[in-house]
Amino acid sequence: MSLRFNAISKLSTSPATEVEESKKITTIFNSNVFTLKVAREFLSDEAYKSLVGSIKAGQKIDRAVAAQIANGIRAWAESKGVTHFTHWFQPLTGTTAEKHDSFFTLKSDGTPIEQFEGDALIQQEPDASSFPNGGLRATFEARGYTAWDPGSPAFIMEIGTGKTLCIPTAFISYTGESLDYKAPLLKAIEALNNAAVDVCNYFDKNVDKVSATLGWEQEYFVVDEALFNARPDLVMCGRTVFGHNSAKNQQLEDHYFGSIPERVYAYMRDLETECYKLGIPLRTRHNEVAPAQFECAPIFEEINLAVDHNTLLTDIMNRVALRHNLRVLLHEKPFAGINGSGKHNNWSMATNTGVNLLAPGKTPKTNLMFLTFFVNTIKAVHDYADLMRASIASAPNDHRLGANEAPPAIISVFIGQYLTKVLQDVKERVGNKFDEQDESMLKIDIHKSIPELLMDNTDRNRTSPFAFTGNKFEFRAVGSSANCANPMTILNTVMAETLKTFKKDVDALIEKGEKKEIAIMHVIREYIVASEKVLFEGDGYSQAWEKEAEKRGLPNVKTTPLALDAMVTEKAKSLFETNNIYTHSELEARHEIELEKYIKKVQIESRIMGELATSHILPPAIRYQNLLAKNIAGLKEAGLSESAYSNQKQILDKISEHINKASDLVEKMIEARKICNAMDNTRTKAIAYQAQVKDTFFDEIRYHVDKLELLVDDKEWYLPKYRELLFLR
Repeated sequence: MSLRFNAISKLSTSPATEVEESKKITTIFNSNVFTLKVAREFLSDEAYKSLVGSIKAGQKIDRAVAAQIANGIRAWAESKGVTHFTHWFQPLTGTTAEKHDSFFTLKSDGTPIEQFEGDALIQQEPDASSFPNGGLRATFEARGYTAWDPGSPAFIMEIGTGKTLCIPTAFISYTGESLDYKAPLLKAIEALNNAAVDVCNYFDKNVDKVSATLGWEQEYFVVDEALFNARPDLVMCGRTVFGHNSAKNQQLEDHYFGSIPERVYAYMRDLETECYKLGIPLRTRHNEVAPAQFECAPIFEEINLAVDHNTLLTDIMNRVALRHNLRVLLHEKPFAGINGSGKHNNWSMATNTGVNLLAPGKTPKTNLMFLTFFVNTIKAVHDYADLMRASIASAPNDHRLGANEAPPAIISVFIGQYLTKVLQDVKERVGNKFDEQDESMLKIDIHKSIPELLMDNTDRNRTSPFAFTGNKFEFRAVGSSANCANPMTILNTVMAETLKTFKKDVDALIEKGEKKEIAIMHVIREYIVASEKVLFEGDGYSQAWEKEAEKRGLPNVKTTPLALDAMVTEKAKSLFETNNIYTHSELEARHEIELEKYIKKVQIESRIMGELATSHILPPAIRYQNLLAKNIAGLKEAGLSESAYSNQKQILDKISEHINKASDLVEKMIEARKICNAMDNTRTKAIAYQAQVKDTFFDEIRYHVDKLELLVDDKEWYLPKYRELLFLR
């Protein structure tokens, strides 16, 4: 029996996985997290105040105090059965990394003790040359450091019966370059804070901190583990490189928000329990549009913590799924012809005084503050659309962008008809100038024209990559397997730069004698005019929009190798250097790393396509071809007329054609890959892999293989089909 049919037979006999009885969420939430409440219990006053100062004000922790904090964390961890600790970090591999050390050590006289020193809390030394570094570290230059991030609390990871204390850290090289996603994100958060506070002080002098907030929505597919294991392409690539659409997919629209299948429901409950223990504030679970597709989403958090929580979630999703004999697919497009998966990043900014800067207020002053940050966001996306596109570029996301549910590669902003009218009114002030009379009108009309319930005052646009949804912007183009840190680093940076320029422009008018409110409105109007071409309210999937976007001069870069060019322009280098996010060498290194990732992913997919075609597709197809040929020959020999076997002959002809075409194309693809591999320049190689391997061969080989799936006897077909992967649970 093939793996496919063996997997199907096990589905009906697999016992339901038991999930422990649901508990009140508040009783388990943060139970495995070293929160400030826990810190108050386990730390001295001095250590506690130092930790709070670091978290809330960015104050540096003295190493002597760090030793006290480390002892307190160890005491807490040991009280929960922990024996080992690790620095948990996010290298540029796209996954997390950890090296476990025990608290156990020996004193000089051989006495065994449990110990966790302050130095071990603050810093460790993993091999920096063994992670992607884009040439920043040679093999013989191995030293790198993980540095404690007090802003993200330590937590205990439970794997089976083992428990490990995890210390969230940034990862930098011996010479100081960032080698991970966290270090640049922390810098971008601080850059935005500084710029936003300066602008907020126009309206409220009590604002001394602005925090960027993030609420991600994680889409994913769930398939049976045995069926997954019978698909080498899912195991190796996370997506099906072959597979004909089943008769039913999502066309009936019956899966979206439907009743959650019992087996998946048990998985979700188990996953949520693990997440709550780790302080991940999951709030929502539901069926997504495609069959076997689901979504979870948390309550908003500050970006640094939200990114860590999403990364942690993706770590534990498959581990929990295995308990239920399931596998989670985080690839952006695991199945052709149906919805792919995104990780919608809902982004906003909040002040220490409790104001959401992207939510209209109840007074003219707060509405003017809202309008200021709202228009600056649009201007930032307009001015740096190429970097926004680069921030979500990847080989898997190329399969998704512009498809069924995903926004196109053209970066545009949706704000809804109501706010479009508000901006138009501001733009078209009489004489293009604000005066004393306008100031009086401004305090009345702008306030009244923006209702308090603005968040429900406009429809949503699922085809927009960057949409305003009431009190936040939703960056919908981020892929489901991506680390949120990269797009959030770029968004925070471009927003910081735009706000800095805005303040300079307003201050210049104030120095010329303009009143503050009038100066602000003048600059807002200028920014509306300068960035209006990025606003789009219609269908982002339409051909008409592509043509319109081209007329407007908006970039439409559909492939990752070219989209990544935006990272290393002089404009980008200046932006990141002046905001202290990346040095030129760090940008060049990240560009190199992303290109290498693209090459390797396409290369792996190409290899698995060749392997599957040769060992899984052609053998049963040839056997069935021979069976048909033998049957036709037998009918001929029996003296029957050609009409008796003409249909079989047509099927035989089709099978023979698809076998020959698929075999020939695989050989040509292998040769094309060899040519690409001989190229020295990484960018040139990436473009060649995209154009000469992926674009030239993938779809065509798939076409012939998928046709064979329809023609070959079902019992001869090795690979689980879409109807089984998507509907059997």
